[in-house]
Amino acid sequence: LIQRGLERHILPNLTRDRGVQDALKTATGYVGVVVAGFVGFSALGLDLSNLALIAGALSVGIGFGLQNIVNNFVSGLILLAERPIKPGDWVVIGGHEGTVKKVNVRSTEVETFQKASVILPNADLIANPVVNWTHKNVQGRVEVGVGVAYGTDEDSVEKTLLQCAREHANVLSWPEPFVLFMNFGDSSLDFELRAFIRNVESRIRTASDLRKAISKAFRAQNIEIPFPQRVVHLVSDGE
Repeated sequence: LIQRGLERHILPNLTRDRGVQDALKTATGYVGVVVAGFVGFSALGLDLSNLALIAGALSVGIGFGLQNIVNNFVSGLILLAERPIKPGDWVVIGGHEGTVKKVNVRSTEVETFQKASVILPNADLIANPVVNWTHKNVQGRVEVGVGVAYGTDEDSVEKTLLQCAREHANVLSWPEPFVLFMNFGDSSLDFELRAFIRNVESRIRTASDLRKAISKAFRAQNIEIPFPQRVVHLVSDGE
């Protein structure tokens, strides 16, 4: 009842951040369970000092048997307090990529883009690197590589790529997009367009749109995107 009242009436007035609301609600629930336990023991007339001695004796053996559970529990408390990830974040964890649905005390639920739910132990999130695309803000950067035929004017390629980036609605005007001449490839001059975007959640879609625009612009300006070529020289043995 307290959690429900907090969720409906108090927390929305304190903060609009859904992650903070979930963290406070969860913490209140666990504090309430502990308080209710002590009140229940007192109501039954149990001596809490004796209970503490028994619990202390059992804690050593239980601790060895429940190391992983305790580790995940403590890690969950750290996640709820520090909030490096929160519901709604786009994360990459141990090869799993998706959106955080819920942060529990023992585990965290991540929904992949294929709509599969991945349950990750909280200890893994504390001990291993976590990529959070939307931790501080939703801005990001997209990179699009393209190769052009040898002999193509490099300045013309750069100008065309920048024009395609500036015409896209999701690309920011500041920081400005820029083009890098990456390498002399086997069959092409390799360029890379790098552009900062308003919403990193549309990163894949934006990259796809830019590739379409680049392909159309190159065709309009007769800029060739070559395919890999191999030249075979036949040498006669003189017979």
